[in-house]
Amino acid sequence: MFYRKLYRHLLRWKEKNYRKPLLIRGARQVGKSTLVTEFGKEYRYSIVLNLEKARDKAIFENLDETKDIVEAMFLSKGIPFTNEPTLIFLDEIQESKKAISQLRYLNEDYPQLHIIAAGSLLEFAIKEVPSFPVGRIEQVVLHPFDFDEFLLALDRKDLLQELETIPVNKYAHDMLLEFFNDYAIIGGMPEVIKRYAEERTIINLAEIYSNLWQSYRDDIEKYGSNPTERKILRHIIDTAAAEKDRIVFSNFGNSAYRSRETGEALRALDMARIIQLIYPVTVTNPPMTPDITRRPRLQFLDTGLMNYLIGNQYEMIGIKDLNNFSRGRIIQHLTSQQLQAQYFSTLYKPHFWVREKANSNAEVDLIFQYSKYLIPIEVKSGSHGTLRSLHQFIEQCDHKYAIRLFANNFHVEEVMTPSSVPYKLMNLPYYASTKIPEYAKWFIENY
Repeated sequence: MFYRKLYRHLLRWKEKNYRKPLLIRGARQVGKSTLVTEFGKEYRYSIVLNLEKARDKAIFENLDETKDIVEAMFLSKGIPFTNEPTLIFLDEIQESKKAISQLRYLNEDYPQLHIIAAGSLLEFAIKEVPSFPVGRIEQVVLHPFDFDEFLLALDRKDLLQELETIPVNKYAHDMLLEFFNDYAIIGGMPEVIKRYAEERTIINLAEIYSNLWQSYRDDIEKYGSNPTERKILRHIIDTAAAEKDRIVFSNFGNSAYRSRETGEALRALDMARIIQLIYPVTVTNPPMTPDITRRPRLQFLDTGLMNYLIGNQYEMIGIKDLNNFSRGRIIQHLTSQQLQAQYFSTLYKPHFWVREKANSNAEVDLIFQYSKYLIPIEVKSGSHGTLRSLHQFIEQCDHKYAIRLFANNFHVEEVMTPSSVPYKLMNLPYYASTKIPEYAKWFIENY
């Protein structure tokens, strides 16, 4: 069992006085079942039901009364029913709409039962549940491994300790950057991490990536409601990795599909958390509301999977500055993935900033909100002169803080825009992208 940050959230949930059933969402193969099964060791008694199995699913499908369902669960696993806290884990709950509807009643009628449910494609199942208990369920998302979890999987607690030191010490920079570059190549899918931790080579990872992606392609039957929709979905999932930066829906992937058809398919993949639509914001002050009329970016579930689909993993070996590879696309994608992985909310997505005017277009790679500030973040390796878009943002916003992610050592400097507006630029090494929330707090408090 590799450590996952969500485990700490589960421990806090266990101790709550007013605990709601916990619904863990996320794409297939990100480690939901493994995480909760391990968490079950925190209890004297735990019951695991996999609703893809006919016998476990029948408990909910064949019984209507909550009391009967509870008695059948305990009886089927040979566990005594007591007033002691017992974990009930309903895995692959999307297979039973009746089980989803029962979450509320299991929790209200039997407070000694600690209910966790997990599944993929939950967004599609929930839409068809007439009595989904909105407001009576806590929902979280499990993402692929972030860089912190990657270091722990490789048994490098020493490097994680250095990474958690803010600001990071210079003597740790080269080693952290080396490990981050490896992580950038292989990504954070649990099965990939497990094999890499055992063998420390990417040579035997191709089969795992292939099987993972095929499993997502096989799920298309569940995303689309008719053969035409499924055909469009197959085309998108096969061509999306080749798209560059921001996309347009019409004729996606050199097809003849219309904007509406492509949009519906992409939104289905977004719901499944396989390929997300990331829309820009156009404001420089809160609230940070995405503008869905603008062209979005595509954010894959995992950068390692995307690298495999593009076929560039071996080319990345030995790269010193990832911004110089693939015109910065990979490192931009990875830093967005790292930021998103710091939040368990089902609603959180990273966003970028655009200004689109005649002869005055600008685009900032990431926008992060800390307190009352929208902080622009550029993923760059060049000098201040290459930060044209960031300068435009600073000249419009009501604060003077900006962040650059790059391959060099941490430092903060005073910078001037071309219009002579001074601001403070915090230069963060790429590997610190998991710590953007902490660094933003440190930056504001110390400057």
